[in-house]
Order: sequence, then structure tokens, then C-alpha cells
Amino acid sequence: MKRGQGRPQRLGDLIQREVSQLIRLELRDPRVSMLTITSVDVSPDMSHAKVFFTMLEKDRLEDTLHGLKRSAGFLRSQLARRLGMYTTPELRFEYDESVERGDRLSRLIDAAVNPVTTGKKKRKSK
Repeated sequence: MKRGQGRPQRLGDLIQREVSQLIRLELRDPRVSMLTITSVDVSPDMSHAKVFFTMLEKDRLEDTLHGLKRSAGFLRSQLARRLGMYTTPELRFEYDESVERGDRLSRLIDAAVNPVTTGKKKRKSK
């Protein structure tokens, strides 16, 4: 592990827990609902944090992303109160496509391992 990598990782885990709790309990924006914070990547200087999220209703992605960007200041101020740090990272929200990508790859692997028969039965060779 590189020097200095431990603290940003721990801070990212803490921000993930706190932001998900803030969104669930204190955020009143109706555009921001039914989402899961999957991970938080904090820059080495701890000035920026990318918050990755997934959601069930992908058709509402643009509205949700806009709502998260509008509420980033509120969430940052609440984080500052809860964490008690000298500076709180600026929050940037991004949709996490890794869950969808993993599901698609899993389906492709299942299809390759268990190919669907086309209605023809295999003959036994004698």
C-alpha cells in the first residue's frame, strides 16, 4: 500500500456512511430517493470526493443527478458538522455503472456456459 493511501480510504468509508444516512433522513428533495451510495473515492489531498451511486429507476437518472448536484452544498455542510474536520471534501456525484456491467457480464457468462437449445435434440452417437 502506498504511503498516504490509508487515510483517504478511511475517510471515504466514513463519508459513504454519513452521506447515505443524510440522504435517507435529512434530504427533502423528491428527486433524490431510492438510491444507494456504492463507494466514495477521496483525493490524496482530501479536497475532493467522488461519490458513486446506483439506483433502481434508471429512467430518473438525470433528475436524480441534478438533485444531488443541487444538494451537494447542504450535504457538505452537514458532513462538516458531523466529521469535525478542518476542511471537508467537495462532493461530486457520479452514477456507478459497475453493478450493471457486472450483471451483464454474469448473464453473458451464464449464456456461454449454458447455451439455449434451439429446439433440436442432440442425437446419441452409436
